[in-house]
Amino acid sequence: MHSSNGHVGARPLIQLSGVVCGYQRTPVLHGVDLSIHEGQLVGLVGPSGAGKTTLLRAILGQIPLQAGEIRVMGAPVRGKTPPSIGYVPQMETINWNFPVTVEEVVLMGRTVDSGWWPWPSRADRRAMEEILDRLGLLALRHRHIRALSGGQQQRVFLARAMLRSPRLLLLDEPTTGVDIKTRHDVLHLLGELHRTGVTVVLTTHDLNAVATHLPHVVCLNHTVVAEGSPAEIFNSETLSATYGAEMVVLHQGNLVLVAERLTAEGGPLHTTGELQAVK
Repeated sequence: MHSSNGHVGARPLIQLSGVVCGYQRTPVLHGVDLSIHEGQLVGLVGPSGAGKTTLLRAILGQIPLQAGEIRVMGAPVRGKTPPSIGYVPQMETINWNFPVTVEEVVLMGRTVDSGWWPWPSRADRRAMEEILDRLGLLALRHRHIRALSGGQQQRVFLARAMLRSPRLLLLDEPTTGVDIKTRHDVLHLLGELHRTGVTVVLTTHDLNAVATHLPHVVCLNHTVVAEGSPAEIFNSETLSATYGAEMVVLHQGNLVLVAERLTAEGGPLHTTGELQAVK
C-alpha cells in the first residue's frame, strides 16, 4: 500500500486497526488499517460497493465490528456515536416528504446529553441563525425542505452537522446530484471549515473534484489500496487496482486527466471528467 502522511508521531483523531465489518455477517471491509489525524481534509474514493459508506458508518458506531478496533479521539467506538462528530448523509437517503422546515432540520443537530431539554434554547436558536446566515440560508429558515434546490438541501444538512460544533465532520457523497457551481461551493465551504480546524472526511465518486480540492486521498476497495496526495497516488496502477478496470492518467505540469481506458484502435479517451489542476 502506498502511504503518505505528514503526521507521523501524532496521535490519530481516527484510528482503524484490522477492521472487518459489514451487514448480516457478510464483510464489506476487510482488514482496514487507516489513520486520520487532527486537521486533515480527506477524500475517500472507490467504486460503488467498495465500502466507503460502510467505513463512515463504522466510525459513527452504527455498524458492529466483526474484527479489529476503531478509536475516535483516543476512545474505542462501541456502538455509540462518539461526541464532537457531525455527519451529513447521502441526500438520496432523506425522506423529502417529511413535514419539516429548514430551521427544524438544523435544530435536530443539537447535542443530546443528560441535561438536554426537548425544546431549543435561546442559545440553540442563536447558533442556528448564525450558521444559516453563514451558509446563505437564513431567508429560507421557514421553508419546507422539499421546496429547496439540491444545493440548498445539501447546505441545510451541513448546517445541522455544524450546530454540534464538531471537531470531526463526516460527509457521504456531498457533491452527488448537484451542478458544477454548487459542487464547487460545497467543496469551497468544506475547505473553509477545514481551515478553522475542523477535520473533514468525505466520500465521493468525483476524481476531478478530489484532484482540485482535497490534499489527502484514500483509495478504498474493501480495504485501503493506497493513500496520499492526488499528485502521488493518482496514477494508472493505483487507480486501476482501486476500480478494477484499466485507468489511464495523464499528467501535464500540475494538470491531471483521468480516463477509463484507451480504445483498441488508440482512439479518443473515455474520460471520467474534465482536465483539472492537482494542487
